[in-house]
Amino acid sequence: MSTKFARVALAAALGFALVGCGKDEPPAAPPPAVAAKAAATPDGAILASVGHLKTGNIDGLMQSVLPPDEYAKAKAEYSKEMNKEPASEEDKAKFAENMAKLTAADAEAQLWAELEPKLKEMDAQMAQQMPMMVAMGKGFIQSSIQQNQELNEAQKLQATQAVDALGNWVSTAKFTDPGLAQKSIKIVCDTARKINLKTLDEARALSYEQAMSKFGVAYLGLKDVLALYGFSIDQTLDSVKAETLSSDATTAKVKISYSLLNTPLSAESDLVKLGDRWYGKEMLEGLKKKDAAEVAPAPAPAPATN
Repeated sequence: MSTKFARVALAAALGFALVGCGKDEPPAAPPPAVAAKAAATPDGAILASVGHLKTGNIDGLMQSVLPPDEYAKAKAEYSKEMNKEPASEEDKAKFAENMAKLTAADAEAQLWAELEPKLKEMDAQMAQQMPMMVAMGKGFIQSSIQQNQELNEAQKLQATQAVDALGNWVSTAKFTDPGLAQKSIKIVCDTARKINLKTLDEARALSYEQAMSKFGVAYLGLKDVLALYGFSIDQTLDSVKAETLSSDATTAKVKISYSLLNTPLSAESDLVKLGDRWYGKEMLEGLKKKDAAEVAPAPAPAPATN
């Protein structure tokens, strides 16, 4: 995924919704009429995005958070940026090697044979180093949050609480448990087989729709791995409640409440109505800034000096 497109997708998945295996391809995006109906109210727009996240419908998520013209731009940008620079032979070889390893008939057994001897050593290292690493990581991230000039005090508080919840989870999750490791390997291998890409050239040749479907499969696999270790993204998404606090013809404020790893969190989001649908105000402002930056003339070169 290109850098620009990744920023849009990440903002769509995390910023707007505010919620930072055994499945087949994720379901197709709902018909436009259904999507429009879901986004016809401010709280409905929030919950529609949450629903797309739960099912791994990345294209549906993009359609729900981006106005039609911006959605069209995102699709065009994806194809353009994916093939902007040629892949190196080293990257191609590494991609093919990794995919072949993950999709081989005996992939699970081979990966477990490589990992099992290392688990005891990893367990000892994590027991000794994890508390310090988590404390340092939390301190660094929380300091960055407090220094962020784009966040208000309520947003800083929510972000700090989320970091605490994630830090506590990392401290207690049994990442080196042999049984969980074997189950994780199976999920990863099953997911790689469903993605079904053998070469980097195949990946770069995917259409936007095909790529979003593959991203959805990968996302569902990641969700299942995290759930094994006690972090259920579905549980968080199921806990989301949206309440419209105020609304007029073109603007609205919505309170979003949810639980992250048993930590109750809430935030307020400003929405803007375009046509008959509602979109995140910050998302739209960010897109306007990006578009303005792209069309701004390049600075004139400095005059030569003798």
